[in-house]
Amino acid sequence: MINSILFFVFVLSFYGALEYYGWQAVKTITSPKHLKLAAWIYWGVAISVFALFVLNRPFLHKYMNREMSSYFGVLFMILLLSKFIVLLFLLPGDVWGGLKSIVAKFSPPTYPSAEGAIPRSEFLSRIALLTAAVPAGTLVYGVIANAYNYQFHRTTIKFPNLPKAFDGFKIIQLSDIHAGSFTRTEPVEKVVAQINALNPDLILFTGDLVNNVATEMDPYIDIFGQLKAKHGVFSITGNHDYGDYVQWDTPEEKAANFEAFKAVHQKMGWNLLLNENRTIEQGGETITLLGIENWGGGRFAKYGKFEQAVKGTENAPFKIMMSHDPSSWDMRIRTEFPDIDLILSGHTHGAQFGIENKWLKWSPSQYIYKQWAGLYNEGKQFLYVNRGFGFLGYPGRVGILPEVAEITLKRA
Repeated sequence: MINSILFFVFVLSFYGALEYYGWQAVKTITSPKHLKLAAWIYWGVAISVFALFVLNRPFLHKYMNREMSSYFGVLFMILLLSKFIVLLFLLPGDVWGGLKSIVAKFSPPTYPSAEGAIPRSEFLSRIALLTAAVPAGTLVYGVIANAYNYQFHRTTIKFPNLPKAFDGFKIIQLSDIHAGSFTRTEPVEKVVAQINALNPDLILFTGDLVNNVATEMDPYIDIFGQLKAKHGVFSITGNHDYGDYVQWDTPEEKAANFEAFKAVHQKMGWNLLLNENRTIEQGGETITLLGIENWGGGRFAKYGKFEQAVKGTENAPFKIMMSHDPSSWDMRIRTEFPDIDLILSGHTHGAQFGIENKWLKWSPSQYIYKQWAGLYNEGKQFLYVNRGFGFLGYPGRVGILPEVAEITLKRA
């Protein structure tokens, strides 16, 4: 109880410091004539946003549509980040000024600075606000321009043991749709049509269809149900698909949600693999597709049963495994199942933030996941980590854009 109170006091004090320094910066650069208006605007926005944050999601979902609720979250995050940057600029100056005042009491008098010079507080405030505007503008741009800016990443992988009939076999991999975060349907419909136009041999979805509950997919069942491939659409579960992040009234309610989740796949015509395998036949030859339930490192629940999924595949000439969390590759697959040729994962989203061009590939995600975006190779095994189709938390992307992976298998 005491720890909770102390934590609450700390959070409230920190938030108060952010608002205080945010207002100090605005006040310093505002002319006296407009100071009252600036105060009404600043504190009106600050108090309103904080009140909505305290009321939290139940209120937002009841009185705002999904799009407005999502954008409110962005607004709160941007304001918080901007004021934190301002605090980083102004707080050290206040501390230094306080120390100078103490020293001045015991020192000879100093002379004032030259007339016409910009006061130090005003200079710092301007720099702080300009600096804060850069990430704020970037985050806003990431929402407006990049949330549905789908990128088709095309990769060709060569395997010496790939059956001849599958030479040139085209796989579309999707991952991390997170339907509960979507605010628009038109861009999703457009990219589904673009995928079908590629005439893929196989479409594979590697988990996190929803954020929490099966009903999030209701507006999108017909859209994703349009996905077509020669050998069908197959899918697995991700950590968000089990309803683990919801406070259910009873275990039965949670179980019913998962049954509804499985029914969504049936309605879309997708084949959900729950620690299972399927044989894909073409030209008299076969490859094997394996689907693992979520299994990874850290705090995420482990539902995957690898031994169950690989049962009966001992003599398969070529194997593709879908495993949502890429950490499963190093933790289990490479050492225990070295005959898996290709592993397809997602989960990381590339942190939805980073830099990716021909000179530099960086994201905060790389400090958590060794394999976080794109193609990786160890020995005869390949792992492809999809950057994700949707978004979670922040309803946008900066640098690491939403992905549709087009993977072509070639015989070496």
